[in-house]
Amino acid sequence: MKIAFVGKGGSGKTTLSSLFVRHLTARRLPVIAVDADINQHLGAALGLDEEEAAALPAMGAHLPLVKEYLRGTNPRVTDVATMIKTTPPGAGSRLLGVAEDNPVYDACARDVALDGGAGGAVRLLVTGPFTEADLGVACYHSKVGAVELCLNHLVDGRDEFVVVDMTAGSDSFASGMFTRFDTTFLVAEPTRKGVAVYRQYREYARDFGVELKVVGNKVQGPDDLAFLRDAVGEDLLVTVGHSEWVRAMEKGRPLPLSALEDVNREALDTLYETADAAYERRDWERYTRQMVHFHLKNAESWGNARTGADLAAQVDPDFVLRESLRAGAAEAAAQPV
Repeated sequence: MKIAFVGKGGSGKTTLSSLFVRHLTARRLPVIAVDADINQHLGAALGLDEEEAAALPAMGAHLPLVKEYLRGTNPRVTDVATMIKTTPPGAGSRLLGVAEDNPVYDACARDVALDGGAGGAVRLLVTGPFTEADLGVACYHSKVGAVELCLNHLVDGRDEFVVVDMTAGSDSFASGMFTRFDTTFLVAEPTRKGVAVYRQYREYARDFGVELKVVGNKVQGPDDLAFLRDAVGEDLLVTVGHSEWVRAMEKGRPLPLSALEDVNREALDTLYETADAAYERRDWERYTRQMVHFHLKNAESWGNARTGADLAAQVDPDFVLRESLRAGAAEAAAQPV
């Protein structure tokens, strides 16, 4: 299951992303966590110190390897130079599984033990921070290309999770990545700015069938709750209030997940149940169709000119990404690059 956390900057989406990841790993479910925000804080929220977080490999730095591996023997993708962030898989492409080992994870991922190992371990991927070399010459969304490629080539099952901490606000719509998820949790504070991001996201997402649920954060009383209910209606899934557990974590003194307040642990249960229920509504054909839609848009707007190739030819009209391809993904992962 692919889950996104979005919201206004400072809304607490990274904190809630990390709590959800901890909740899943405590259930001993395989989890990949992805920090796709311009502000790279998910590693620290999962318990890494500054030095450990800074040492995480940036996915963007390994983009050629990612492309070469995923291209496989797909005859429609002639070389990595013509492979862009939206290039869809086809016959011959290598696909990724959540729990497998492969060269992409070897290069880009690191296992992070939670609660000293007692809370399980999560496989963490990060896009990498915005660097001094990028200033004035690069858009941050160019850095999430490796994430988008991996999501497009990922075959995941019901009890496997990919949790992505997305970039803040409506910047998530700068690519088609917002359609890559089974459920999107929008974290909103009980403020006008908080719900404004929700309204904007809802409008953008409506035409693409994005399943959007609002998680009210920093809710301190009945007035805050009433404000959110009035603003977001039935999209309000659950609320989270003050947490001494979170306060301790933010001070660098993390407590075991078992010490999290009962009401907040119940909120995490609700997130899990909501994400799990989305499995029954999966539509792989629509998922593949949207993937192709955004690839053709990118090809026409900039990809063809940049690569000097007709990238529409990369689309395999007979290919549909689906869970039944999982066995093939495992076999491909075992093959040398």
